[in-house]
Amino acid sequence: MNEARPVSHTPGSGGAAPRALSLRRSLLALFKVRIVGLLLAASAGGAILAAGGWPAGWDMAVLLVTGGLAASGAAALNEWLERGADARMERTRHRRPLVNGSLRPAGWVPVLGALMIVVPSLAVLPSRPALTVFLLLGAFVYVPVYTLWLKQRTPLNIVIGGLAGSAAVLSGSAAAGAWQDRGALILALLVFLWTPTHFWSLAIVHRDDYARGGFPMLPVRVRPRAAAWWVLLHTGAAALAALALVVHPSLGWIYLAPVGLATAFLLWRNARLLRQPTARQAYLLFHTTNLYLALVMLAICLDVAVFA
Repeated sequence: MNEARPVSHTPGSGGAAPRALSLRRSLLALFKVRIVGLLLAASAGGAILAAGGWPAGWDMAVLLVTGGLAASGAAALNEWLERGADARMERTRHRRPLVNGSLRPAGWVPVLGALMIVVPSLAVLPSRPALTVFLLLGAFVYVPVYTLWLKQRTPLNIVIGGLAGSAAVLSGSAAAGAWQDRGALILALLVFLWTPTHFWSLAIVHRDDYARGGFPMLPVRVRPRAAAWWVLLHTGAAALAALALVVHPSLGWIYLAPVGLATAFLLWRNARLLRQPTARQAYLLFHTTNLYLALVMLAICLDVAVFA
């Protein structure tokens, strides 16, 4: 009968992979990669509409690199500035790397975050000044305006904060050389109107948590049913903007059919929240908003870039 032998772990062997995995997860959380990915999809949608097809490969590469860096840098600055409030919230105290200690010391975060915004924005200034404007505008709205000024002062913070997402769309149309394209402007409006629906539904779920963090989100200040009415107002407006995109000459039934069905489902989800203003219904609506915006961008890609 063989005896079980204890497994020995040498430094740099057994513990290296878990440490690397932990570092990777911490960086993904710090730079809010999932949110940045959604913003890049929105910017790609703006670029495709402005180009009336798939933009030049170099234009798209410049957009994704500069937009990804700037949005990630702004996300890191947001987490740095809110680390005190995040430590008071159950939802974030164990997930945010600047709070749970997985990225300490972290004095490099604000420096790196600022460089990730400024360097790529200025690098494209000589050739694409409009892209520089919208990259810097998005970061300015998200960090100084939303994070520092509005978030702890007004229940309507996210309404104005939604302009950061609109700037992402217009950075895409700027990269394609036509930031004022009608379709891109409507898509920017859609993202602006969609943002409160997305964040307020999450705030209904974590209503008490946001109160502990000191954030006067609208669902903290009003009852859940009243918050659901406000969410529905923005959902309806965003739905109209999504359907209005069909006026773009490059879009047709390939866009309208799936987006029309998805819009009906989004409104139904919001109606369910209105009838039952519970955390569960709000959570379902929150996830639906993610899928909805992603589907709108996918429909634009398929209709304009593939079937044009």
